[in-house]
Amino acid sequence: MMATNLRMMSGGRLIARSGFLAQPAACLRQVCSRRLVSVRAAVATDVAEAPATVTSTGSKIKVRFAPSPTGNLHVGGARTALFNWLYARKVGGKFVLRIEDTDTARSTRESEEKMKADLEWLGLTWDEGPDVGGPNGPYRQSERADIYKSYVDKLVAAGHAYPCFCSDAELDAMKAEAEAKKLPPIYRGKWSSASKEEVEAEMAKGTPYCYRFRVPPNKEIGINDIVRGQVSWNTDNLGDFVVLRSNGLPVYNFCVAIDDALMGITHVLRAEEHLPNTLRQLLVYEALGFTPPVFGHMSLILAPDKSKLSKRHGATSVGDFKTQGYLAPAMVNFLSLLGWNDGTEKEIYTVDELTEAFALDRITKSAAVFDKVKLSWMNGQHLRALPEEELVSRISEALVAAGVLSDASSAFAAAVSKLVKGSVDMLGDAAAQVPPLLGYPLSETVQSEGFKPIQDDNFLEVAAAVLAAHDSGDLAAAVAGGHDTFKKWINGVGKAQKRKGKRLFMPMRVALTGRMQGPDVGELLAALAQESGSKLVKGSVDMLGDAAAQVPPLLGYPLSDTVQSEGFKPIQDDNFLEVAAAVLAAHDSGDLAAAVAGGHDTFKKWINGVGKAQKRKGKRLFMPMRVALTVGGGW
Repeated sequence: MMATNLRMMSGGRLIARSGFLAQPAACLRQVCSRRLVSVRAAVATDVAEAPATVTSTGSKIKVRFAPSPTGNLHVGGARTALFNWLYARKVGGKFVLRIEDTDTARSTRESEEKMKADLEWLGLTWDEGPDVGGPNGPYRQSERADIYKSYVDKLVAAGHAYPCFCSDAELDAMKAEAEAKKLPPIYRGKWSSASKEEVEAEMAKGTPYCYRFRVPPNKEIGINDIVRGQVSWNTDNLGDFVVLRSNGLPVYNFCVAIDDALMGITHVLRAEEHLPNTLRQLLVYEALGFTPPVFGHMSLILAPDKSKLSKRHGATSVGDFKTQGYLAPAMVNFLSLLGWNDGTEKEIYTVDELTEAFALDRITKSAAVFDKVKLSWMNGQHLRALPEEELVSRISEALVAAGVLSDASSAFAAAVSKLVKGSVDMLGDAAAQVPPLLGYPLSETVQSEGFKPIQDDNFLEVAAAVLAAHDSGDLAAAVAGGHDTFKKWINGVGKAQKRKGKRLFMPMRVALTGRMQGPDVGELLAALAQESGSKLVKGSVDMLGDAAAQVPPLLGYPLSDTVQSEGFKPIQDDNFLEVAAAVLAAHDSGDLAAAVAGGHDTFKKWINGVGKAQKRKGKRLFMPMRVALTVGGGW
């Protein structure tokens, strides 16, 4: 035997901040002087046209991604960021990152940093935003309190907002009454029409209050949405909404409208769940004289079961997919097709190709399904598009990280990585694929149903030729000589045994690798030849040594068992020892080895010669000969 066998590798209400919420006396008088009792009943229906939208082009285009740093960057948020980024890059515009961190209870700087790191990993760099700056900062809402205060003052001064002193109990009662009467759950309190004296009395008592936006009655407001077309709302279904909480913090819809206007955002591309927010934001735009942006509301991303994608479906954050080994270009490619296509059947894009092809009118209205199987397939396409040297290096490093190899820079690591580079979709797949390739599972293979045709076609003949070539050094020389030399050796065996095609290559694969499938046999053996000194984590690799160690026992020579069997008795009674003696004599003289090496006809000629000498033929010759040579009726 040559080598050791392979070892497998294995929100409550708070007291108002007087400095922030106290309004100038003039503003207060103006608010309180407006007595609007039953105004909705008195004012005739007023249908307004959709607000004018910006029509900026090229470098004047400005889009934004405005995440709340309350967790990880979800793939839905990443898709939103990507579409905005692609559009900005396509037209030569600006991409703004704004952090909407007014939810002080849940927002963290740690979450913000993770989100920014994920965006950078995807390659979605921003032109304005935190750590970059820009002419319209600051870019964290928590740092823009004075800006929001000034615009609350303007709304109050213009009569578009007023202080509301309703308690939680009063608001709950209004809600219950509306539900009982099956009316929209809108604000119906008295403070929209309160007198100056009533307001001053509550302020003197220190009663907490918020500020509400005064919604114009029975007004139709609409947008021409890029994705959804014409969308409109009636203000009677809204009611006066809060713009500034009693704790001094501005409300989301107010902040967003102010920030988008002051930052010059021309296009707002976001998920469809934000569509209901648009009415409030349009009212703020209109009240302050701002021109609204163009809106586009993209469909939600669904799980394979068509429910909303959530953590119960597995990984949903960009960071999770990064940790799992997905490539950033593959992730960008996959996200780009969740709600967009260029009108062709093309699925694999580089980032540059996406930038060139992206167009707003190709964003689809139908929901997108997050198919992780397709993502993995797409990742494999991008892996194999890498330069071979980089791909092999990455696979080698993954094998070391998984504990399969200890040296990523070795020739063996490179050779083994090349064997699997065409079949891995994820770098982590290599750790599962490589160890089995280095094994020699002949015992399992010969017991499989698929092996029977090979067995019945005299597998022993090929196996014997492999072992003979191993012992003589011819096989090692063939492997060392490279692809052409190895192929020449195999074809030589085939010529000697009058085999070709599957009759040659299948038994040769089994004899050399112990399995019926796998990479090119010559490449596999050449890779194993590189193993010396490469320091596998566990054991060493000598597949040819395994063949020499495992083939003979698996081909079997259980003579003691056979001669005790009932079926052997007729052979024994027909002078089995005479045939056995001839086999041993031929083995010792070298005639048997020469007959095997000579191929099918030579081997058959030798058997017939023994038969002639002993006056045997048919079963009287072949059965004792089979037992003497293999001790097995199945071979």
